[in-house]
Amino acid sequence: MGHRISSQARGKGGPTYRAPSHKYKAALRHAGRSDLTVRGTIIGIEHDPARHTPIALVRLESGEKTYLLVTEGMGLDDVVEWGPEASIRNGNTLLLRDIPTGTAVCNIEARPNDGGKFVRSSGVQALVIGKSEGRVGVRMPSGSAKWFNDQCRATIGLVAGGGRGEKPFVKAGKVFHKVSSQATRWPRVRGVAMNVIDHPFGGGGHQHPGRPKTVSRGTSPGRKVGHVAARRTGCKR
Repeated sequence: MGHRISSQARGKGGPTYRAPSHKYKAALRHAGRSDLTVRGTIIGIEHDPARHTPIALVRLESGEKTYLLVTEGMGLDDVVEWGPEASIRNGNTLLLRDIPTGTAVCNIEARPNDGGKFVRSSGVQALVIGKSEGRVGVRMPSGSAKWFNDQCRATIGLVAGGGRGEKPFVKAGKVFHKVSSQATRWPRVRGVAMNVIDHPFGGGGHQHPGRPKTVSRGTSPGRKVGHVAARRTGCKR
């Protein structure tokens, strides 16, 4: 009887494939509600294991503390604002309807008051490209245009940490520490490099699958590898 392949192990779950969320610092939601104006002062710039972008610790006027996604140009003692009365300035969060066309934004809400869902990775930005009745068009980092409810909030500026991917890892230990903060197992071994009992593509005189790589959706879990339920096969013409 063969061993359980990696896809079966991931499906079963367990600490090996579970992200260390107990180390994460905050969910980074916009402060307050869309109809209230909230102000605060940045008192610290910190690292969050949950992301590759620095985060800022903000003390609000009420005395509460919260975390904020840092944009390029923000620093200690800067004053940040959320709400309809916030000024058009880097790091402030406003309704999309109040942000001028052509402004770079990030941390956009998918629905009003959900805290921010889109454009949160390091070094990315979106662009407000147009407005219509009740909707605001935004060009996403992928280049596609997406329309949002004009009551959704967004932060002005681009996310800090740009250029992170340009630095090479150089050694395997750096990759290990990066992946250890995610729900991923590393290193990832090719199936054809395994033994015959460890993977359907393993074994043989040389490294090759030895069987069709296209399998049906109803294939047993121990054989569900390769092109699962492929829509088409063959050379694309």
